[in-house]
Amino acid sequence: MNRKWMRLDNAALIFPAIRSRQWVNTFRISVDLSEEVDPALLQQAVEDLFPRFPSLYVRLGRGLFWYFLEQVKTLPQVRPEYAFPLTHMSAKEQKRCCFRVFYHEKRIAVEFFHVVTDGGGGLTYVKTLTARYLELKYGISVPPEKGVLDHRTKPAEWETEDAFQKTGGKYAMSRKEETAYRLSGMREPGGERHIITGLVSTKILREKARKAGSTVTGYLAAVMMETIIEIQACHVKEKKWRPVKITVPINLRKVFQTDTLRNFTLALNVGVDPRLKAYSVEELCREYDRQMALELVPEKMAARVAANVNLQRLLSIRLVPLFLKNPIMRGVYRQVGEKKGCINLSNLGRVELPAEMEPFVKRVDFMIGVQISYPNNCSVASYGDLTCINMIRNIRDTELERRFFTRLVQRGIPVMIEEGTPPLKED
Repeated sequence: MNRKWMRLDNAALIFPAIRSRQWVNTFRISVDLSEEVDPALLQQAVEDLFPRFPSLYVRLGRGLFWYFLEQVKTLPQVRPEYAFPLTHMSAKEQKRCCFRVFYHEKRIAVEFFHVVTDGGGGLTYVKTLTARYLELKYGISVPPEKGVLDHRTKPAEWETEDAFQKTGGKYAMSRKEETAYRLSGMREPGGERHIITGLVSTKILREKARKAGSTVTGYLAAVMMETIIEIQACHVKEKKWRPVKITVPINLRKVFQTDTLRNFTLALNVGVDPRLKAYSVEELCREYDRQMALELVPEKMAARVAANVNLQRLLSIRLVPLFLKNPIMRGVYRQVGEKKGCINLSNLGRVELPAEMEPFVKRVDFMIGVQISYPNNCSVASYGDLTCINMIRNIRDTELERRFFTRLVQRGIPVMIEEGTPPLKED
C-alpha cells in the first residue's frame, strides 16, 4: 500500500520555493520540566503520537507542478540539543521529516518546518507530546483538555484539512499598502543568529496592557512601534521617514471556528505614519486596537484569504512546472512579501495546561526565526506568571532589543535578560 500523502496548504506553498541555505522558515516550541528528560520515554511518546498526527509526521516531496507532503518512511528520533535553537533545517532533513524533537537537561523542544503547521497546531502537538511523556514517566493520566489531544483516538477529518480552501471569500482584497521602514545592520557571516530573551511577570504585563486599554499583544506591539519610531528618527532624516508597522500573525481558527492542525494564520501589518504626529504608547495601543477591530471580521479575513487562494486555483498557474514556479514565487516574495512591515511580533498567547501537568511544567518558550529580509523578529509565550519575550536577530547590532527592553522597564515592567550565544558556522 502506498504511503499517505497530501497537498501543501495554501500558506505553505511559498515556503519550499523561497527557502535557501541562509533561511528556512522554522519555529520552535519548548517546555521546561521539573526533572531531567528521559530520552527513551520521550522517544516512546514521539512514537505513540504517530497515528494521532498524520499531518505532522510527514516529509517534503517534490512533484512536477507542486511540492507535496508524504507520510514519513521512518519515525523521527529524539536527539540531544546539539546546537543553537533553530539551526538550519536542510532540504535533506526535510525529505526525512519536517519536524525534529530535542531534549536538553529538563527541556523538551520541537522545531517545525512551517510547511506542516503554525504556532497553534505546533502548540497542540507539543502539549500532547509532553502529556504523553509525563504519563509514561510518572504513571499519571492526563485528560484530553486545554489543547491536549487523546493520542489513542483517531484524528478527525477537519484536523488535517486545508482550512484556507473552505474560508476564502468570493472577492479578493487588494494587497496594496505603503512600504514600511526597514530595520538594518551588519549581517553576521555564515547566518549566525543571536537570541536575547526578556523574562517578565505575566501579571504585571497584563495589568499594564489593561491600563493602556489593550491586550498584551497590542501593548507589546505599541511599545515595539514606539521603539522603531525612535530608531528611525535617530538614523533617517525626517523627510525620508516611512510608516512603522508591526507584522502580527492572526490565528484564523478563532475567526472561522475551526481547529485544523495545519497552517491557518494570516499576517496583518498594523502601524502608524510618524510623519503625521508624535504618538504615545497609549495612542499606539488605541491605533492598534482600532485597526484590528476593522480587520478581524470574517468577511474581511475571507477576502484576504481569497487573494491567496484564488491565485492557487488558476489553471494557468497550476500547469506551470515547478522548476519555473519556484523562481517566480521567489521573485514575487522578495518584491512584496516583507516590504510592508518592520518586524514580526508573534504571540503564542497564554498557554494553559490540564491541572495534572502543571506540577511538572515550569516554563514554555516560543521562538521564530528571522525572515529573509527582516534582520530581527520577536516571539512571545506566557505560562503561569512567566512571559518569555524572545528577540532573535542575524545582525550584530543590539539596538532594537536594548531600546525595547529598556522601554518596558521604564514603563514599570521589570525585565530579566537571558542572552544566547551564536552557534558555530553551519557547514
